[in-house]
Amino acid sequence: MLALSILAALVALGAITLGNSLKIVKQYERGVVFRLGRVNAEPRPPGMTAIVPFVDKLEKVNLQIVTMPIPAQEGITRDNVTVRVDAVIYFKVVDPRKAVVDVEDYQLAVGQVAQTSLRSIIGQSELDDLLTNRERLNQGLAIMIDSPAVDWGVHIDRVEIKDVALPETMKRSMSRQAEAERERRSRVIIADGELQASNKLAQASEAMAHTPSALQLRLLQTIVEVAAERNSTLVLPFPVELLRFLENSTPAAPLTTAAGARPTTEAETDTPAEAADRSESDATTSAPADLDAIVQAMSESLKLTGLMPEQERVTSDMPEQERSTSESADRSGTTEQEEHLGHA
Repeated sequence: MLALSILAALVALGAITLGNSLKIVKQYERGVVFRLGRVNAEPRPPGMTAIVPFVDKLEKVNLQIVTMPIPAQEGITRDNVTVRVDAVIYFKVVDPRKAVVDVEDYQLAVGQVAQTSLRSIIGQSELDDLLTNRERLNQGLAIMIDSPAVDWGVHIDRVEIKDVALPETMKRSMSRQAEAERERRSRVIIADGELQASNKLAQASEAMAHTPSALQLRLLQTIVEVAAERNSTLVLPFPVELLRFLENSTPAAPLTTAAGARPTTEAETDTPAEAADRSESDATTSAPADLDAIVQAMSESLKLTGLMPEQERVTSDMPEQERSTSESADRSGTTEQEEHLGHA
């Protein structure tokens, strides 16, 4: 009976000893063995490994990439702007022996170095760099953290600045600056458009100056476009150039001797007073003739566009002899009124 008890005790002791001597190391881990307080050989690879019970101590180190958020740090940039910047750091252990022996808690150490380095980067940079050149700042921050972490067997994979918090006053100032910049761009674009339009108009005016008929065609086209869009009364001021063109394009009337007119040879024997009266009457007669030619040409143009009133269109459609007779009667009536007013 005593023998069986001793045997059972030996079996239990062997099982406990075997359980303490066999350890399992996972694929993403490495085992650092301390034998009587001293690091023994190289770290143990993944799998099952055996150690000496009550003599060796196995400490496992994770080799996976660790994602550690850096708390938001408040600082003053080089251009005296108060900001709050937070970031995230990615690192992993490359030397398990150094990570266990050379530093007490490598994760805490990396976190503290990351916070101080982030504050240093904030003080060395300007606000525009924090907002636009983040890639360069991330690289500089990773180098600053990686320098002391190499001695701890830790490799800094990358560092990313997540957010830059600005004060409300600075946000309003930046929004006003952006609005002013947009306004400046819009004004420059409008001025550029006006310049290009003025150049094109100058080219068009030069082309119309060489071909005066183009001005009349453009005017008629404008009248047609306006009349086609809306049925409204159109008040159209005629430019002086159009009147000059119509005056030049009107054929000169043949010189005829009217009833009661003197021959040219008789003008030589007239007195100076009679010559002045005759020149005034000739000017009065020639002016209505020119006006009649201009009105006739304008009437033909308006009749072509369909904007001429019915009464004027009927008058323009009258035979040449009747229209000239009516115009002569109107001129004679006007002349009689002027003579009557002159005698009065």
